[in-house]
Amino acid sequence: MKIGVLASQGAFAEHISILRQLDTEAVPVRLPGELRGVDGLIIPGGESTTISRLLTSYSLMNEIVSMARGGVPLFGTCAGMILMAKNISGNSTESLGLMNIRVKRNAFGRQIDSFETELEIPALGEEPYPAVFIRAPIIERCDSGVDILARLADDNVVAAREGNLLVTAFHPELTDDLRFHRYFLDIVSGKR
Repeated sequence: MKIGVLASQGAFAEHISILRQLDTEAVPVRLPGELRGVDGLIIPGGESTTISRLLTSYSLMNEIVSMARGGVPLFGTCAGMILMAKNISGNSTESLGLMNIRVKRNAFGRQIDSFETELEIPALGEEPYPAVFIRAPIIERCDSGVDILARLADDNVVAAREGNLLVTAFHPELTDDLRFHRYFLDIVSGKR
């Protein structure tokens, strides 16, 4: 199995490191040709407007949309979630428009308002998941066909799945807990 990690900007090195810990081939993706042969793609956190512009500049936007519509699994974390959403509240950032969700950018405020919490995520097992939120978005609305995987105590949705598309508002690559990456690899391999 070969997983691409969008390496335009953001926390791509951390995702690659975790995939390698899970004995999975991981390759950085900056140009369309580097998408060839990948079985899945991770779009990491970072700055969504910057990543969107880079996707357009390097002709990756249409390639990624075609891959996802063709069944290749995508995993978007934080900014990656924003870019995968069909709707972004109050923002003109061009997204991939793949997932039937509406997201709100920077839902918790500025960098200083970043936080960590433990989440109940039944899809990952009974043990709480340590989630790191950095200038994080939330999912304001999920349309039919979207499974909610995790909510905060205030009921805000912070992880979801729709078929081959997986998103988190938090950064699983910034923890030692490998369960979310394993979950994604199970989607890629057809086990989930």
